Amino acid sequence: MKVAAIQHDIVWEDASATHAHVTPLIAEAAGAGAQLIVLAEMFATGFSMHPEKIAENEGGLSEQFLRNNAREHGVHLIASVAQRGPDGAYRNNAIVASPDGSVQRYAKIHPFSYAGEDEKYAAGRDFLTVEIEDVRTTVFVCYDLRFADEFWVRALETDLYVVVANWPAPRVAHWSALLTARAIENQAYVLGVNRVGEADGSRYVGASALIDPMGHQMTEPIEDECTLFGDVEPEQVVAIRAKFPFLADRR
Repeated sequence: MKVAAIQHDIVWEDASATHAHVTPLIAEAAGAGAQLIVLAEMFATGFSMHPEKIAENEGGLSEQFLRNNAREHGVHLIASVAQRGPDGAYRNNAIVASPDGSVQRYAKIHPFSYAGEDEKYAAGRDFLTVEIEDVRTTVFVCYDLRFADEFWVRALETDLYVVVANWPAPRVAHWSALLTARAIENQAYVLGVNRVGEADGSRYVGASALIDPMGHQMTEPIEDECTLFGDVEPEQVVAIRAKFPFLADRR
């Protein structure tokens, strides 16, 4: 499966403007043959702690944007959106939009308490693993990356982990190291997609990456807006786990 990581800037708290910005980037990635295209965390608004201002109802404008682009281009799209659930609670939901128009959601299990996200957005409880072009894909959001045990739970059912993020420049070394660690310890591909640009006093330098199941970088870290491409082969996951059956020893 050919994947594309769109490492994009975001117009702060302006979903419509950001939709216009990323529309041609999605079209270009689809035109290059990508079957799975991934955008950043809170891709339309930035990592805003004002959900009362930027959150949309489930099924709202940004979710429809992802759904429509997935259908139009015949691709799968993943990105996260600030949403209000039927219970009235705000959540940082990763959206998986499929070419058939269907949508699945994963609510971020670990809101980023350091920035007060836990005070604004409810924590999710359930994992999401979907089969995309025969690749078992598990979705996480940003701060979830620091919690290895969540990844371990899904390892045997996962070929590819996708992590969407707004991970700031001062801790970008952590981002890169943790992406690699999650790939090595679970013997799976990891695709991490981080934003670029500046917003609300933070600077973001991308460093999006595709890591193979042996922990090798399949892409070069870039600080500017760009689209990174790579191939995910579930057969490699099977082969590496058979050759090095470390997961069987996990308690």
